[in-house]
Amino acid sequence: MKRLRLVDWFLRNFPLCVFFFLYLLNPVFSQNKELLGAGATFPYVLYSKMFDVYYKQTGVKVNYQSIGSGGGIRQLKEKTVDFGASDAFLSDEQLSEFDAPVLHIPICLGAVVITYNLPGNPQLKLTPDVIADIFLGKIKRWNDERIANLNPDVKLPSLNITVVHRSDGSGTTFVFTDYLSKVSKEWAQRVGRNTSVAWPVGLGGKGNEGVTGLVKQIPGAIGYVELIYAKQNKLPVAMVKNKSGKFVVPELSSITASAKTKIPDDTRVSITDTDAEDGYPISSFTWILVYKEQNYKGRSVERAKQLIRLLWWAVHEGQVYTEPLDYAKLPTEVVKKAEKIIKSITYNGKPVYQEVGIK
Repeated sequence: MKRLRLVDWFLRNFPLCVFFFLYLLNPVFSQNKELLGAGATFPYVLYSKMFDVYYKQTGVKVNYQSIGSGGGIRQLKEKTVDFGASDAFLSDEQLSEFDAPVLHIPICLGAVVITYNLPGNPQLKLTPDVIADIFLGKIKRWNDERIANLNPDVKLPSLNITVVHRSDGSGTTFVFTDYLSKVSKEWAQRVGRNTSVAWPVGLGGKGNEGVTGLVKQIPGAIGYVELIYAKQNKLPVAMVKNKSGKFVVPELSSITASAKTKIPDDTRVSITDTDAEDGYPISSFTWILVYKEQNYKGRSVERAKQLIRLLWWAVHEGQVYTEPLDYAKLPTEVVKKAEKIIKSITYNGKPVYQEVGIK
């Protein structure tokens, strides 16, 4: 009798049993409703919002690990994720290390800000040379005359400066050291620009979160983080003197202004130390990195389609979520370049965008 009931249950639920059997055996059934990404912490707050909204709208879950740009680039190279994310664009040399062409899709603009922990948290004015010499370890105390002369209305404490920097491979570090390399010959020669550098002084924190946490904990600390991390933690940010001689507050208008420059078709461009009169000088694009040819490591064409849909949504509908989180949306010119890049993505050599209804 029990055997008959078991057979009867199996017959009634046969289609469901077959589905789950195939689901377990064939990853194509499960892989097309989830995308995997890893990389930059710089846009993490924005990506968290974007991907949450995207899941609610489409049912496609985007699992994003904010492990730093260096980690995201490494995982893309190992082909363990659908996309990497980086605030540092890949150089020609880095691109040559991949076994297939990689594309950069810009998602937004953001600012790397100088934040600090001082009594009363005043908004300081800092010049490029002073910033460089603080992070070179040459300016050691907050009441140094070079800082005091820039801020005559601020009572600066006789307090040691504790530099805080990133301990992990970081696009935020790339942006900051790219800026310092442009404004300080000594920095360029001694340290240079990269996602990870040999810091002359300071303590290391993992991710923007780690740097922010150390700055909050240590009186006299100074560090560099993406704007939203300072604002969320109610930390002050410095006004930085730009190339035009203006002390500029990092905010949406000044971040957007910094991108008023010629943008190449592949969008790999540095906008630090901008020529824009009202531009904040430590601004950057942040990119999602993907393989141009999506048929690799057993990926299905459906998974490639889901990636294309996500990227197209991010540079269009997703832009509405940038400004409330203190990121700047992509300029129209850059959106058009992003569209062309997305349309160049292929599966078995054929453009994918045509199969998902993009025109």
